Amino acid sequence: MELSENDLQEFKRLLLKLKSDFISASETGQQAEEVVELDQARVGRLSRMDAMQAQAMSVETGRRRRLHLVAIEKALERIEAGDYGECLECGEVIPPGRLEVNPTATLCISCAEALE
Repeated sequence: MELSENDLQEFKRLLLKLKSDFISASETGQQAEEVVELDQARVGRLSRMDAMQAQAMSVETGRRRRLHLVAIEKALERIEAGDYGECLECGEVIPPGRLEVNPTATLCISCAEALE
């Protein structure tokens, strides 16, 4: 069952909303990724360790956010190209239910399971 034009427009709207949300989150998360100040006179050792751990977690969150943005952009490109919802491995249609859960999915369930 191929995706209808209405389905494609709905997925495009969803992807654009996700993109907007990730960009907003990126803007607010950049400050947390900044280098931790190591001034021992101002901050105790444990507080610095906590701050460094929080910074490391923020950096990883930012990296994952950027990966999600790339996946969203690629999904939007597939919509424009007319091959959104097709499995990149076998060419079969990805079930709409799978795309609703993960609109950036590139593999059908069978191919995704085979890769695990």
